[in-house]
Amino acid sequence: MNYEFVNNSMIKESFKNQLVRALGLSTIARSLRYRNYRLFFYGQSISLIGTWIQRIAVPWLVYRLTGSVFLLGLVGFAGQIPTFVIAPFAGVLIDRWNRHKILVVTQVLAMIQALVLAFLFYDKSISVWHIAILSVFLGIINAFDMPARQSFVVDMIEKKEDLGNAIALNSSMVNSARLLGPSIAGILISLTGEGVCFLINGISYVFVITFLLMMKIAPRKKTAQDTNVLQNLKEGFKYTFGFIPIRYIILLLALVSLMGMPYTVLMPVFAKTILHGGPHTFGFMMGATGIGALIGAFNMASRKSVAGLEKFIPWFAAIFGFGLITFSLSHNFVLSLLLLLITGFGMLMQMTSSNTILQTIVDDDKRGRVMSFYTMAFMGTAPFGSLLAGSLASKVGAPNTLIIGGAACIAGGLIFMRKLPEIKKSIRPIYIRLGILHEVASGIQTATELTSPPEE
Repeated sequence: MNYEFVNNSMIKESFKNQLVRALGLSTIARSLRYRNYRLFFYGQSISLIGTWIQRIAVPWLVYRLTGSVFLLGLVGFAGQIPTFVIAPFAGVLIDRWNRHKILVVTQVLAMIQALVLAFLFYDKSISVWHIAILSVFLGIINAFDMPARQSFVVDMIEKKEDLGNAIALNSSMVNSARLLGPSIAGILISLTGEGVCFLINGISYVFVITFLLMMKIAPRKKTAQDTNVLQNLKEGFKYTFGFIPIRYIILLLALVSLMGMPYTVLMPVFAKTILHGGPHTFGFMMGATGIGALIGAFNMASRKSVAGLEKFIPWFAAIFGFGLITFSLSHNFVLSLLLLLITGFGMLMQMTSSNTILQTIVDDDKRGRVMSFYTMAFMGTAPFGSLLAGSLASKVGAPNTLIIGGAACIAGGLIFMRKLPEIKKSIRPIYIRLGILHEVASGIQTATELTSPPEE
């Protein structure tokens, strides 16, 4: 036996393991040990790059065709309003139906939407009204897809303690795509036009659909469904807004999405009018936001516990607001990229922290409904924000619009901070029951009153 070879191999393996531990990679990527989640992660990673390429191409095409800030906001409104209207009802159905099958159907329909956009572009018959109608169609798809996808994470992760890591890895996946997609879109638009962006997005769905079909998902335990959809919806509403932590997390998220998130709709204006750039500039700006968000996602993935996360939520909202305000005052390209990095970091950290806490404390039989309200707050309020941002920008200018939005985010963070004692008090017993926090037996006994959110 070659002992020198064995010893060298052992040394290399030991060094590799120490390096992984030192970098925290074993903690950051621990959810990937689950096969279903691994397939989901790889499929979505490819598809989301295509999604972000299209998200950049659509507003750029609208602004190029019309030159109207108002129509830019209107198309954003058209694409997101279905989420606000349909998501609560979709949540009821997601709690009843097979989440895995829902995702397969939504991905197929989204692929069709992208390919129709590509066909209209190359047919040279595309108009802003085609884009608006197809955006509404995609919005209806997303009303089902987003809460189903958020709820489906639990079906892929066997251990509850890895749930926060899986959610954070989802965010890192989204924001890696946010980083790559806009940069690729900027190059493609300048070289070939927007049509190839839609075509690439359509093709990218093949991967996620294939990986979804490769999964082996154990059937969920079905609960009795004696009540009708409206009764289930009412029950979900009481559950969501009757429990202090869920209520305030969703309300802050709704405020930030309404007043802050529409900054993305105005990015073409900043790229073209204020920074005097083109598609490349637009792509780099969105990419900078993605880098900040990616840094935040890795930070979240490295956390070993959800405990104490709630106290950071208002700070993240304030960082997001500060980033928006300072970015709106910048006329320097490099400085603007740095400020967008801060903006992306605050946005991601607030969104992922909120998602992680909600997914941890919610009852599984109401998960779809709670996540539909989460989707409604995160994406459903955005159309009103897009319309508001477009209208305000046409009257007071894009920079002043972002200042107003940033100030609202900071104010919301301050209000949330005042409610923190109540939120912590309500969450603590749930964390004790789940083993996230440890107390002596007598302490656990005294905490049994609030081990789950109230039904009424």
